[in-house]
Amino acid sequence: MRILILCTGNSCRSQMAEGFLKSFDDSLEVFSAGTEPNKQVHPKAIQVMTELGIDLSMNTTKSVNKFINESFDYVITVCNSAKETCPVFTGKVKQRLHIDFDDPAEATGTEEFILSEFIRIRDAIRRDFIKFYVEQIKQKK
Repeated sequence: MRILILCTGNSCRSQMAEGFLKSFDDSLEVFSAGTEPNKQVHPKAIQVMTELGIDLSMNTTKSVNKFINESFDYVITVCNSAKETCPVFTGKVKQRLHIDFDDPAEATGTEEFILSEFIRIRDAIRRDFIKFYVEQIKQKK
């Protein structure tokens, strides 16, 4: 089962979703990418995932172009369509899904508030990707 998770910057939401799916089932081939990848995975994304025992510190951001000629069972976009344009993947895909989340990197305010936004989004990603895994992946095994 090959899964590609797409976002714009590939620094927060798609990286967290990739980390969760890999933690649920190590037989899955999970990748994440962005249409305009940032230079690195956001430090706060790494921090909040480490709190749950998922290490993103060695992850790198990648361009969707790296995967354009590959086939995937699922391509999942995770950007909030109200705030940004979601990337479109034109490669070979069996099923496309959209599960949108706010971008925690856009949070402004105190350090405590920004961190709380990363935690809020992380927890929403975990909840929605557990649901995806149980409903779409586990029942097909």
